[in-house]
Amino acid sequence: MTRRAKRAQSPCVDVCRLDPRTGWCLGCGRTTAEIREWVKLTPFRRNRLERELARRVAKLGQRTPLEDE
Repeated sequence: MTRRAKRAQSPCVDVCRLDPRTGWCLGCGRTTAEIREWVKLTPFRRNRLERELARRVAKLGQRTPLEDE
């Protein structure tokens, strides 16, 4: 019986566009560095980042259209 490492489910939602002001992806909330490092993160770090991503995406959703310019 072979043991396989459980692959981390990515928070990507296929809306890959970065907010120029924050550097966060408008879909998942990650920065470019966090996207690149996702598969290397420990489960603890991944869980911590997932909680932060929810906050970031909510904050991006609260911006007014004038802030987007």
